[in-house]
Amino acid sequence: MLKLNHRYSQNTRLHTILIAFILSLLCVTQAYAQQVTIDADIEKKTFTFATRDSTALQLDVYRYSGTPANSPCILFAFGGGFIRGSRDARIYNRYFNTLVKNNYVVISISYRLGMQGAKRITPFRVKPLRNAINMAVEDLYAATNWTLQNAHTLGVDPTKIILSGSSAGAITILQADYEKCNGHEIAKVLPENFRYAGVIAFAGAILSYNGALKYRNASPAPTMLFHGTKDNLVVYNKIRFLHKGFYGSNHIAKVFRKKKYPYYIYREVGMGHESSYTPMNNKQPEILWFIEQYILNKKPYLMDISFDDLQKVRTMHITRDALYER
Repeated sequence: MLKLNHRYSQNTRLHTILIAFILSLLCVTQAYAQQVTIDADIEKKTFTFATRDSTALQLDVYRYSGTPANSPCILFAFGGGFIRGSRDARIYNRYFNTLVKNNYVVISISYRLGMQGAKRITPFRVKPLRNAINMAVEDLYAATNWTLQNAHTLGVDPTKIILSGSSAGAITILQADYEKCNGHEIAKVLPENFRYAGVIAFAGAILSYNGALKYRNASPAPTMLFHGTKDNLVVYNKIRFLHKGFYGSNHIAKVFRKKKYPYYIYREVGMGHESSYTPMNNKQPEILWFIEQYILNKKPYLMDISFDDLQKVRTMHITRDALYER
């Protein structure tokens, strides 16, 4: 009886976290965005990179006209719970401006929002979320192939494509690198020898249907993780039931440290889902340092930072229970 109760409790917790994540977009609104525009001297060009379900998927390329040829590229995925969001939301503009000013090409992509119209998730029915993540990863892979095919025209170094994403986008990019490293079927659309150069995730996690988090076929890309230790929306540590697991930044960092995979985790102590967007505005020097040292200079660092600002102010107080009631 105790064992059954424990499983029920684990299942309920998994249910609650998945529901909370799906609805997290209710908190990440433009009200929190710093209303910054893209700098006037930055070129923005829009392209269609794929057609899925009769929908044209587009991406925006940001660069200076004088950006050096063969530059590293940041491939960005927006947040919004796989229900809404946009690749050009103003909340990302300061981040894009900084990256382009430092001679990186930024490509912000659209992807299918697989949770739109989905039926309610239950402890025994998480397939809609799994499908939504798979759809986003498939579209990210399509955007990656498009970037590789057009690398010369874009002035992009095809060996230095760095993934970055916020919330749902952070889950997408972490999942994409995980699937590629494990040789999963979904990743076989990418060139066999291709590897992402790095990953920068703002409040992300990895969904596994195969038990423990393991990189079986190849080592993951150097990864930078930002996460609030009190995140009520995207799991910070992990939640697992039988072979299903949702693994957040804290658990990912533990796996990386044990296996000595290069990583940099920035834990915002006491903060919540604010870490899905605030580091893009106030941790830019750290992000640029990570790209230069870990990716360009290939330093094999294992860095773990816990930052506790005693004057911090929470801007997201909504709980999983409150989300579930909506």
